[in-house]
Amino acid sequence: MRRSTLWLVLLAVAAALVGLSLFVGRGGEWLALGDSGGAQRHVAEIVLLQIRLPRTLLAILVGASLGMAGAALQGLLRNPLADPGVIGVSAGAAFGAVLAFYFGLAQSHSLGLPLAGMLGAALALGLLFLLAGRGASTLGLVLAGVAVSAFAGALTSLALNLAPSPYAALEIVFWMMGSLVDRSMDHVWLAAVPILLGLTLLLTQRRALDAMTLGEDVAASLGFRAGPVRAVILIGCAAAIGASVSVAGGIGFVGLVVPHLLRPLVGHEPGRLLPVSAVGGAVMLLAADIFTRLGDTGPELRLGVVTALLGAPFFLLLLMRLRREVT
Repeated sequence: MRRSTLWLVLLAVAAALVGLSLFVGRGGEWLALGDSGGAQRHVAEIVLLQIRLPRTLLAILVGASLGMAGAALQGLLRNPLADPGVIGVSAGAAFGAVLAFYFGLAQSHSLGLPLAGMLGAALALGLLFLLAGRGASTLGLVLAGVAVSAFAGALTSLALNLAPSPYAALEIVFWMMGSLVDRSMDHVWLAAVPILLGLTLLLTQRRALDAMTLGEDVAASLGFRAGPVRAVILIGCAAAIGASVSVAGGIGFVGLVVPHLLRPLVGHEPGRLLPVSAVGGAVMLLAADIFTRLGDTGPELRLGVVTALLGAPFFLLLLMRLRREVT
């Protein structure tokens, strides 16, 4: 498929999903604006602008950050199984948010939860750099990321174990499943700045990622030193992923699935894959969020559960394919 055709298809699908996300509610009911009375129209406008619009914008921002970060990390680590969770920032953001629940900050201030999550992501990134050291190899970065993720996960489990009440523990567990329900424009503005900053940093490294696929020595001869390139990419991923996890909870597999689906269509150059993966990630998360609203009875499905149900079988198929290629 030509790249121009791919872009047209992705943008058309994204536009259609944005319309569905704005006007389709629980049970597949459509939001009517044109033929309703004054009071009903006012209520419909409130639902559209204060409930559906923030949810749609966050789905676009979070999906784009997960998709592009996954493509960037797969290119940086030269590992097709890499995803945003490999550097430990997601786990750090989750632990920061859990602390906000634990100490009551999430209840006392509407933005206490995302701010604590971003602080946790920043601390996780600092610990990653501290463990990896200057001039760390790709393997060193992966091992440091695994260590950070395991440490943050252990602290999160400790907080759940010491939760002051079962209701607090249940609230933490539900948040960790991932969701865009009950988000406001305050969450959108808070997340938009670090997400857009992180995505911009990643886009500035497109040529460097392409050069590093040829090897670090070749990239250095072309003017791209591995150390600074890694630092910029990790900071960009941390900013985007930390903000995403802070406002949406744990949403997995988007950064793994989307680059793999789009890579055969754009080629194996990471630089070309970054912007396409951002749009693809937004499309996937918009579709998954719409799917959570289709049921008209019982609790609404959590967004992270839907993406896991889609991504886990894909992950297994990918592992089986890689195993056949090796053997």
